[in-house]
Amino acid sequence: MPKTCKVVRLGGLCVLAVMLSQVSAGAQTPGIPRTPDGKPDLSGIWQAFGTTANDNLLSHSASKDGPAGLGVVDGDEIPYLPEALKRKQENAASRATRDTEGKCYLPGIPRITYMPFPFQIVQMPGVTTILYEYLHAVRHIHTNGTSHPKGPIEWWMGDSRGRWEGDTFVVDVVHFTADTWFDRAGNHHSEALHVVERYTLTDRDHIRYEVTVEDPKVFTRPWTMRMTLYRRTEPNFQLLDYDCYTFEWEQYYPYPGL
Repeated sequence: MPKTCKVVRLGGLCVLAVMLSQVSAGAQTPGIPRTPDGKPDLSGIWQAFGTTANDNLLSHSASKDGPAGLGVVDGDEIPYLPEALKRKQENAASRATRDTEGKCYLPGIPRITYMPFPFQIVQMPGVTTILYEYLHAVRHIHTNGTSHPKGPIEWWMGDSRGRWEGDTFVVDVVHFTADTWFDRAGNHHSEALHVVERYTLTDRDHIRYEVTVEDPKVFTRPWTMRMTLYRRTEPNFQLLDYDCYTFEWEQYYPYPGL
């Protein structure tokens, strides 16, 4: 019993308070799968349905380049520095040649999560691996308490280190190249990008996915996007082979001049 608990003066009320505190500390989200150590089990194949975030993170009207969509960014605004906003506008006007997705390069984090392709999470002690259908990309999220390697390092998918905050899997990602974008609308970042992802199982088949973005070279403040990831529950569903070919983008995702 805690030292601050005065049994004589508070009697059974103190015992009740301690019991409620213990229940609250051990509270868990009901109805979700768990690993043997009690952590939520994120293992499975997931996909971001119902979002056009890969086309544009912000709300947008339909155009010849794609359908209309609701934004996924808090406040529906990305807080660019003036020069960075000018760069974003230039990117949008020249996306046919500037967007590395059109060149079939790795799209980076978090963009690969909300592209129109499934991905598989394999959760193991010490490391959580994500296998992406897009370009056969593989990502290792180290959960063994190790720190990011010393930089600067410019990697397409960054370096990921994970930890648990209650029932939320938190992934800290740094060491990016500046060449990837957040979407086809030209929203961009620098090599100083810092991403914090949060994966929270709300029930067996849904993950609340939240991403906080920080880049002092490009944005005036951190900002956050949110969306839902859906478990693929079809019988025998599996990741398939997808090798990106640049000539495909003209047919399915037309860019002027591509």
